[in-house]
Amino acid sequence: MSGRGNVWEVFARKAYEEPLHHVGTVTEEDEDLALVSARSIYDEQPWIHMIIVPRTAIREAIKP
Repeated sequence: MSGRGNVWEVFARKAYEEPLHHVGTVTEEDEDLALVSARSIYDEQPWIHMIIVPRTAIREAIKP
């Protein structure tokens, strides 16, 4: 593996009527590894929906 990998933000929810909540981050080289890591690290809750987003894809709508 080269470098430290990419940072992926992890969001999840327990019910479809709830909003997604940021639950943490994982650092992996690719999306497949990030998905596996997110599921294994943040499995303490009964999530029904979990997504990952590369940190580089997040844009500020309002800057300080």
